[in-house]
Amino acid sequence: MNEIPPKTQKGRGAISNPEGRFEATIKTVEDDGWFRAEDDDFPGSTTPTQYFVEPARSVLTRNDSPDVPFSQSINPYRGCEHGCIYCFARPTHSYLGLSAGLDFETKIFCKDDAPALLAKELAKPSYQCDVIAMGTATDPYQPIEKEKRITRRLLEVMAAHRQPVSIVTKSALVTRDKDLLADLAKDQLAEVTLSVTTLSNDLKRLLEPRTPTGQARLAALRELHDAGIPVGVLFAPVIPFINDSEMEAILQLAREAGADYAGYVFLRLPYEVKDIFREWLTEHYPQKAEHVMSLVQQSRGGKDNVAEFGERMRGTGQYAELLRQRFKLTCRKLGFNKALRCQLRTDLFKVPGRAEQMSLF
Repeated sequence: MNEIPPKTQKGRGAISNPEGRFEATIKTVEDDGWFRAEDDDFPGSTTPTQYFVEPARSVLTRNDSPDVPFSQSINPYRGCEHGCIYCFARPTHSYLGLSAGLDFETKIFCKDDAPALLAKELAKPSYQCDVIAMGTATDPYQPIEKEKRITRRLLEVMAAHRQPVSIVTKSALVTRDKDLLADLAKDQLAEVTLSVTTLSNDLKRLLEPRTPTGQARLAALRELHDAGIPVGVLFAPVIPFINDSEMEAILQLAREAGADYAGYVFLRLPYEVKDIFREWLTEHYPQKAEHVMSLVQQSRGGKDNVAEFGERMRGTGQYAELLRQRFKLTCRKLGFNKALRCQLRTDLFKVPGRAEQMSLF
């Protein structure tokens, strides 16, 4: 029997579904020689998306990493149907006994009770108000949000209690909540960053198959800006020889759409992601694959990935320095990041329940 090679699935980023790094067994699909119809449930068919409710005891995740600009975050969903092949959050599914491959983008866990849990956490005497970041691991505006509305309900809690929030997303769905975001923004309590990876629809369909187009994200950026919400653009990830040439064009269009600040992140390939990305690269860009990984490794000290703070977001070496200079010069030319980003306020925070209790006396 011969092992059957994985096949690309329409609308999915990952090609295969490898075991997580904590699994004790390894599975392979073998062809025993018996006939199978083309439409059988077999590698190559489209894996359906499944949704699960994830009960949680808390919703805020604390962070003390020195190279990210937030101390706490909320991820309303675990897993992401956007299917971005490069997503550094893919390995989190391994803790659930699932794969960082197709499982990550087809088995989505929804924290339905997140808004109620957030209200409880904000009411704790020990809570110290600080900006809450959303979109740090999985996108808060992935497709299921249209139905679940968990992100919107979280924003309703934040708006009621003047809790500052910073959102990063690839989805134009964020404009649905511009009423809440504008209400927060008028008191300097909200900002939104649109992540734009490419302007090529052909590349987008391979790289991040279930995301809106780059043009749709830029239109969303403009709509939010026009609503009075501070907006920025994130060119991420930068992938050598795949999308790196688009940096200047994306920054230019984002600036024209109203973005005031910009950032970029170099490709990160932690744990299982390095193998999933290599498989994708070999499938879709076989003639470029060796050169792409060579530049990645030149920027990662000869490795596929470096996890050290201060290096993991930008890389090191000649290629990484060239990217840094290009980004710096383009931002200077376009007027990005001319001043320090406006700090979101924390002094307007209202503890849930406190006003009602005080009114009794």
